[in-house]
Amino acid sequence: MSQQSQSSLPFDPTGAGSAALDALLRHAQPAEPGVWDELRNADGQARLAWQRFARLIGDDPHGLDRRVHQVSQQLQHDGVTHNVFSDEGVAVRPWSLELLPTLIEPSDWARIEAGVLQRAELAESMLADLYGPRHLLHEGLMPPALLLRHPGYLRPLHGVVPAGGQRLHIVAFDIARGPDGDWWVVAQRTQGPSGLGYVMHNRVVISRQFPDAFRELRVQHIASSYRRLIDSLDQRARDVAGGHAPRIVLLTPGMYSETYFEQAYLARYLGLPLVEGGDLTVRADRLFLKTVEGLEPVHGVLRRVDDDWCDPLELRPDSALGVPGLLRAARAGHVVLANALGSGFLESPALQGFLPGIARRLMDQDLLMPALPTWWCGEAAAHADVRSAMSDKVLRSTFPRSGRTSQVHDALKTDVSADPDAWTVQGRLAFSRTPIWHRGRASPRPALVRVYAIADARGRWHVLPGGMTRVAQRADASVSMQRGGSSLDTWVLTTGQVDVYSMLPARLEVDDIANRRRPVTSRTGENLFWLGRYTERTEQLVRLARVTLNLIDADNDADAPVLEAVSVLAVRKGLAPAGVPSLVKAPHVFERAVLAALGDLQGAQGVYSVAFNLQALSRSSQALRERLSSEQWGVIRQMGESFSGALAPRVPGAADELPALTQVLPALDRLAEQLAAVTGAQTDRMTRDHGWRLLTVGRLIDRLIGVTARFEAFLEGEALGSAAGIDLLLELFDSAITFRARYQRHEDLLALADLLVLDPTNPRAYAGVLRRLRTELGKLPGGDEAIQPLLALLPAEGAGLSLEDLRGATEAQIAERLLALSRELGAAGSRLADAIGERYFTLATDEHRMQQV
Repeated sequence: MSQQSQSSLPFDPTGAGSAALDALLRHAQPAEPGVWDELRNADGQARLAWQRFARLIGDDPHGLDRRVHQVSQQLQHDGVTHNVFSDEGVAVRPWSLELLPTLIEPSDWARIEAGVLQRAELAESMLADLYGPRHLLHEGLMPPALLLRHPGYLRPLHGVVPAGGQRLHIVAFDIARGPDGDWWVVAQRTQGPSGLGYVMHNRVVISRQFPDAFRELRVQHIASSYRRLIDSLDQRARDVAGGHAPRIVLLTPGMYSETYFEQAYLARYLGLPLVEGGDLTVRADRLFLKTVEGLEPVHGVLRRVDDDWCDPLELRPDSALGVPGLLRAARAGHVVLANALGSGFLESPALQGFLPGIARRLMDQDLLMPALPTWWCGEAAAHADVRSAMSDKVLRSTFPRSGRTSQVHDALKTDVSADPDAWTVQGRLAFSRTPIWHRGRASPRPALVRVYAIADARGRWHVLPGGMTRVAQRADASVSMQRGGSSLDTWVLTTGQVDVYSMLPARLEVDDIANRRRPVTSRTGENLFWLGRYTERTEQLVRLARVTLNLIDADNDADAPVLEAVSVLAVRKGLAPAGVPSLVKAPHVFERAVLAALGDLQGAQGVYSVAFNLQALSRSSQALRERLSSEQWGVIRQMGESFSGALAPRVPGAADELPALTQVLPALDRLAEQLAAVTGAQTDRMTRDHGWRLLTVGRLIDRLIGVTARFEAFLEGEALGSAAGIDLLLELFDSAITFRARYQRHEDLLALADLLVLDPTNPRAYAGVLRRLRTELGKLPGGDEAIQPLLALLPAEGAGLSLEDLRGATEAQIAERLLALSRELGAAGSRLADAIGERYFTLATDEHRMQQV
């Protein structure tokens, strides 16, 4: 292809939009010699597609900079993240998305689409042959070592036709444009191709930045490809389900997967439960989902766990990501896997050198899209041909190493002769340069495009009209997101009809409606339960910290019993370490201990204070990304970040400096406001399903344990004999205004008992907490047989004590009764938490119902 190739799109040469075009060209850095420039022709003029784009956006550099900021804000608002792995562990970093899209013209896309369709069909045909008659081996078209030595070839599946008949449902190809303008295949992904969630989110964000250009350039929509994927799985899994509406899940490696956000986003977009290996179990060669209602059958799995991690019984025994027995269920034909297990060997770079001959044998066709020149060192002639000419080539591993399909190695330091089969040499390709807008100018960056082929229910392949473009930060850097790359939305332009197909199917049937009631997995239920507990626990700690620090800082008349009671409560609740001198003995030492503990993330001092609980709250919410709104998740994430930032040393490098009260008290006030927003979202912005009830029960249990502990500490310390003690207790119960309005100047223990223990209308009184707790427990799944043992741990009504029971009692007798009740109900709350865990979060083989398939 010549650098002078012209777009087939019409162009209006009126000069409109010259500001934007000038911004792109005048401020653009020149592309390097010998590479294809996606922005400009050889004469330096913008390509016609970019001219039209510039005319339609009509923006100047300042306008483009403003849009870059808007994109960044949107990503932050949506909580779009990418997990980066290093020797130090896993770091969560914001997803990187550039403002300018990649523009692919119709003529280019026609060639890409044809080449990708052909290669997807070839991959499916190869799997059918190599797990069947093996003509390719017998006829010498593929070296046996590339199949039989590769761990991605699963011998237990030889001769097995997967449920639904299709092995590959989705295939991804990384392609790049070379210096001649042609597109080349760089790699293919067949196990669990990643990125579809990011592709959709990138499209949503960038199309909103340029709505006119998106419409007028006739950018092809991508929703129908997602609809085709889910419809294909649904139809194939329906046979496994006996003709009924099947249950399909998306299997994720978990929250520490590098692309966990996009997996959660994709699951929500497709309407699939997001599950981990521990959420599934195999019984009688069938796959089941562990839910809080029991075991429910699963008929299809869209998986993002690589093959060798999927079944610790038959594959990797050290895998904690898979499902024991999954291979057995697949062999029995009782579950549709997308993709089927056993395709990993197709990702080996060594295969690329043999695919032209294989295509002619299986399809009687020449490959339409070339791959990188490839020499497998296991062929002596190929190795001899290339070993002395490595300067413009790379050395890759033929077989997976350290969890990666192919890694680049230093040819000078690698002893290929020790095991030639394990090494493959590939030619280098100078990737084309696509523009990104960076610091007021268009900068050309090396670009690699991932495109996806999706099979429909009849086995015909379709290419998603778009994909994910990745760019490197420098010409000599990797396009990998793990190594600092960035992403672009990919616009496929068309001169024909734009596909406006919606994700919504035409009509839902009754079975479909019933199946769309999302099950609550045991793991999800447990995370929601702890989300509620950590929310309440953190809220209580913040209130206690404010009371404690204000007590130290203020000029007050608190006597020794009050100070001792607050000290005991702070230590018991993790606000200060055990053994620290109390507020009575050394108030400023106690203050320093509290200040030091507030930001302690690791519990290094033996405490589990505010920052520690914020971190636990964030982990629980991270595991619930597909269920929580972006606003709710964002507030939870921001709480930890803003609180840690507020406690940071004022002098850079002064790591041992304690935060000052002038820093801490405003930070606690701000955190209290944010926690109120989180509690409001949990109360008023979540569907009242079993998961929400478990969240609410968790919050109420921790509230019960917390309020009884407060009263218990003050009663044990005899700290309610003064106005100061009563005022502090009322503040900890958030009930001071109600108490003063109801009882005016009275400060009797009986009045405190009435409001803080016996009043069912007070949401923090014992009776109020227990009333709501009994209500929510009664609505959990399992019927009376499951619910009654839980309810039996609590008083049958009220708080287990009535006002009449206290008639005629002295202050000392009332205190004794309240102390005994506080201890009893606090212990009951702990027993109830354990009982709920045993009932809903751990499924035993014989104790829970298996629904019929």
